[in-house]
Amino acid sequence: MKIGIVGLGLIGGSLAIDWRSLGHTILGVSRRPSTCEAAIARGIVDRASCDLALMAEAEVVVLCTPLGAFLPTVDQLLPHLSPETIVTDVGSVKGWVVEAIAPRWENFVGGHPMAGTAESGLDAALTGLFQNCIYAITPTAHTPSRAVEVVTQLARSLQAQVYKCDPQDHDRAVAWISHLPVMVSASLIASCMDEESATVRSLAQTLASSGFRDTSRVGGGNPELGVMMARYNQAAVVRSLQGYRQQLDAILQTIEASDWDNLETLLGQTQRDRPAFVDPA
Repeated sequence: MKIGIVGLGLIGGSLAIDWRSLGHTILGVSRRPSTCEAAIARGIVDRASCDLALMAEAEVVVLCTPLGAFLPTVDQLLPHLSPETIVTDVGSVKGWVVEAIAPRWENFVGGHPMAGTAESGLDAALTGLFQNCIYAITPTAHTPSRAVEVVTQLARSLQAQVYKCDPQDHDRAVAWISHLPVMVSASLIASCMDEESATVRSLAQTLASSGFRDTSRVGGGNPELGVMMARYNQAAVVRSLQGYRQQLDAILQTIEASDWDNLETLLGQTQRDRPAFVDPA
C-alpha cells in the first residue's frame, strides 16, 4: 500500500519507519527540504517532497502536522486526492478535527495514537513507538466502513491496541488523562520557580529526584503541543481543570484543619483507584 504522511516529526516519522518496515511504500511531505532529504537518506520514507501533489499517489494519507496547521493543510491537500483516498490524522483532539474535516472529505477517519516522547522532530522518530499503546479511532455514523477497516488494520499492524470511540467522548476522556496532566505539571514547575527564597529554590532543584521527575515530565514538553491541547479542546480542558481545582481545594482545607484521618482516607482511595488508569485488567 502507498501511504502518504504529511508532517515528518516524531509521530509521522515513527509511523513511516514502522509501516515501511512492513513493506508499505511511504511518501512523505514536510515544510522543510532538509527534513525531506534526511527522511530519504535515513530510509524513513521512499520519497519525500515539500509539495502536497506527491500525495496524489497515496491510497491513505495521514495528517501529522500540528493541530493549528490541519485546516490550511487539508485545503491544499484535498484537490490532489482521488475520491477513494482515505485520510486520517494523529491529533490529540478529535471532536474539532472530525467536525472540521469530515464534511470536506467523506473518507476521513479520526485517529489518535496515544504514544510519544518529550522530544520532537524527525530526529526523535523511533522504531516500535506504538507497540502496545492505545490507538483511538473515532468514526461517526457517516464514516464509510471500508475507511474505518483500513485505518484499523494499519493501526493494528503497528501492534497497537485499537479502541473505537465517539469523538466528543474521546476529548472529554483525554482532557482528564492527557491534557489536564500537562497543565498540572506545568503549574507544579511554575509554582516551584515562584519560591521567594533563592536558597530554598536552589536546594529544591538539587534535591529533586524521581518523584518530581515523574510528575513534572509532561509539563516540560513541547509548549506548542500544550497550547494546541487547550485551544482545540478548550471546553473539556476547562471542565477538567475546574474539577481538579475542587479536589485540590478539598485537600488544602483538610490539611489546614489538621484532619489527618480524612486525608488518610482520601489518599487510601486514590491508592486504590490509580491501578484502573495505569494498569487496567
